[in-house]
Amino acid sequence: MLKTTLSLKPAEVSKAWVLIDAQGLVLGRLAAIIAYRLRGKHKPQFTPHVDCGDNVVVINAEKVRVTGNKADQSVFHWHTGFPGGVKGRTIRQRLESRHPERVLEKAVERMITRGPLQRRQMKHLHIYAGAAHPHDGQQPQTLDIAAMNKKNRRA
Repeated sequence: MLKTTLSLKPAEVSKAWVLIDAQGLVLGRLAAIIAYRLRGKHKPQFTPHVDCGDNVVVINAEKVRVTGNKADQSVFHWHTGFPGGVKGRTIRQRLESRHPERVLEKAVERMITRGPLQRRQMKHLHIYAGAAHPHDGQQPQTLDIAAMNKKNRRA
């Protein structure tokens, strides 16, 4: 008997819509679950070179939590392109800024394999700072991450 591995083709992919409420959830644990869903690793027909993940909608991203002293000690650095242009901001400063959803977006982006497939998969991630989102027409299924593990939630 011949054993073969079936490879999913892009035309055979079925994408679901998932809604996640990030209020009180731990940043790293939430980002890992979102990255897992975006890649499609939760599906039995997962194929590494095909975008077979789900569309993920995250609300209340501004209310995500970080444990320990990471809010003040973890610094995101970037370079402006000018001499001496290294700048940095802490996670707390980023969460209190104009776009707090970017903290979660960058955490997920860094957990997905780099390349053209990553850029395509990141387009299926929709993060909103507040509770309102324009994806009600897609009827997303609610995913309760806080109930998966008691460590996922911090008060």
